[in-house]
Amino acid sequence: MSATSTQLKHEVKDINLASSGKQRLEWAGREMPVLRQIQERFAKEKPLEGIRLVACCHVTAETAHLAIALKAGGADALLIASNPLSTQDDVAASLVADHGIPVFAIKGEDNETFHRHVQIALDHKPNIIIDDGNDVTVTLLQERKQQMSELIGTTEETTTGINRLRAMFKDGALTFPAMNVNDANTKHFFDNRYGTGQSTLDGIIRATNILLAGKTVVVGGYGWCSKGVAMRARGLGANVIVTEIDNVRALEAVMDGYRVMPMSKAASIGDIFVTLTGNKHVVNSQHFDAMKDGAIVCNSGHFDLELDLESLRSKATDVKTVREFAEQYFLPNGKSVVVLGEGRLVNLSAAEGHPSAVMDMSFANQAMACEYLVKNRGKLEAGLHSIPNDVDEEIARLKLKAMEIEVDTPTAAQTEYMNSWTVGT
Repeated sequence: MSATSTQLKHEVKDINLASSGKQRLEWAGREMPVLRQIQERFAKEKPLEGIRLVACCHVTAETAHLAIALKAGGADALLIASNPLSTQDDVAASLVADHGIPVFAIKGEDNETFHRHVQIALDHKPNIIIDDGNDVTVTLLQERKQQMSELIGTTEETTTGINRLRAMFKDGALTFPAMNVNDANTKHFFDNRYGTGQSTLDGIIRATNILLAGKTVVVGGYGWCSKGVAMRARGLGANVIVTEIDNVRALEAVMDGYRVMPMSKAASIGDIFVTLTGNKHVVNSQHFDAMKDGAIVCNSGHFDLELDLESLRSKATDVKTVREFAEQYFLPNGKSVVVLGEGRLVNLSAAEGHPSAVMDMSFANQAMACEYLVKNRGKLEAGLHSIPNDVDEEIARLKLKAMEIEVDTPTAAQTEYMNSWTVGT
C-alpha cells in the first residue's frame, strides 16, 4: 500500500486488514462483469470529472467495486456506512490503502459515530449523494440547507429510501432530482427478489445453524424482497405464512400458494419471523408475547425499527447472547424470543449480503444514474426520476452477454406488427 493512500483521512477498524480486503474484492469482481465494463468506459470518458460524490451504502466488496468505478469516472468519492453492522472492515481498509478512496465505516459503530460520519460526508460538500435509506439527504435538508445549491441530485436503491423520498415530495421538501434506482427492472426484479431471498436465508442459517425444512416461516410483507424470501424458504422445505396490509399483494401471495393472515394470528404459529416491509413495528410487543417459546425473529428491511425491540428490551427479565449473532430475550410469561443480528439487516449483519452477481446489475444502475444526473445537470425537474429504459435494457444486454446467453432478434415484419395498429391478425 502506498504512503499517500494510508495518509488519506479515513476511519476504518484497521488499515492493516487491506490485504484481506483486496482478496475479497478480487473474488467479488469475478462475478461483476457489467460494472467492470462500465468502469472501463468511465476510465476513458471521465463523465464524473470534478464531481464531489458521497456514497452512504453498505460497505461490502460489491459496493467497493462501485466506488472504484465512480473514481475511475473522475469522481472525488467518499464512502460512509449506511448500517452499523454491514461494514466489511477489510474491504473498507482496502479501499483506503489500495484505491485511495476515503472511507468512514466500522462494523459495529454506534449511532453517535454514524451521525458523525454523516456530518463528515456533508463536509465533503457533495454534488451527488448515493444514499441507502436517505439519512445523508435528510440531514442535508434539515441541517445544511446552505449546501443545497451545490447538489446536482441523489440516487436511491432501497425501498425504504424511496418511500422517504415520496414523502418528501408530498411535503414539498424534495427540491432536487432524485434517481429511483430501486424501481429499475434490472434492480428490483433481481436484487430484491433473488439477492434478498438467498442472502436473508444465508444470514438466518449462519446465525442459527437450524434446519428450515418443516419449520413455519412468517414473512412480513409481500413486496419483491419478501417474495424472494418466501420463495427460497419454501424451496428449503419451510411452511410459509405471509402477512400484508395491501389487498392486492395479499391476493398475489394467496395465488402463489402461501397462507395469508394478520401478524396477530401468525405470531403464535411461526417458528421463524422475517420482516421486509419498510415500515415500523411490524412485529410489536403483543406479537412477542404470543410467540412460541424459542421463536426466532429477524429483519431484512433497511431499518431495525421493523421490530419493536424497545418494548422487547423493556419487558425482558434477562437477555443472553446464545450465538455470535443471536440474543435470547426471556419474557415474564416464562417464554423466550431469539433476535438475530440486533434486528438489523440479517443478510448483512450475520452474512455477507447479496451475491456479487446480482449486485453487478444494481450498482451498474447506480453508476449510470450518477452519469445521467451529470449529463442532465440543470435540466431535470425536482422529484423522483426513473432509470431510462435504454439504460435498463443496456444493463440487461451486458449481463446476458457476460453469461453467454443469446436472445432472438425480431424480424422486420415482427417489428412492424408490434408497432402498428393497422396490421390485422
